[in-house]
Amino acid sequence: MAEASSTNSAADEKGSEGSSPESAPPSSTISRVKLLDTMVDTFLQKLVAAGRRPSGIPEKDLCSIMAPYFLQQRDTLRHHVQKQEAKNRQLADAILAGRKQVEELQLQIQARQQAFQALHREQRELLAVLREPE
Repeated sequence: MAEASSTNSAADEKGSEGSSPESAPPSSTISRVKLLDTMVDTFLQKLVAAGRRPSGIPEKDLCSIMAPYFLQQRDTLRHHVQKQEAKNRQLADAILAGRKQVEELQLQIQARQQAFQALHREQRELLAVLREPE
């Protein structure tokens, strides 16, 4: 692993010299690679200490570690989705109830408007009758 990192750091040094001015200086690239190597070594030591023996296949080792985490995340997300769907159903029910109430109020308004217009017509007719000369 250390051999690979030294080759990678040499390639990183060459690539960062001619690249953009935003690139990290070669010394920080080397320290980043060393830090990454240290992190990987620490991770592997923790695996061995936990009783898990790395298979030697990094993909398999990573999958064996990450699969339970991703399954837990999936379950958590499902739970949140179910809660949100239940909340959405409640809101949809509230909206439908509100729409029904609006329709009922519109019918009441129409009925009162018609009653008012009929009363107004009767008042005009009564005034017309009272104003007629005898």
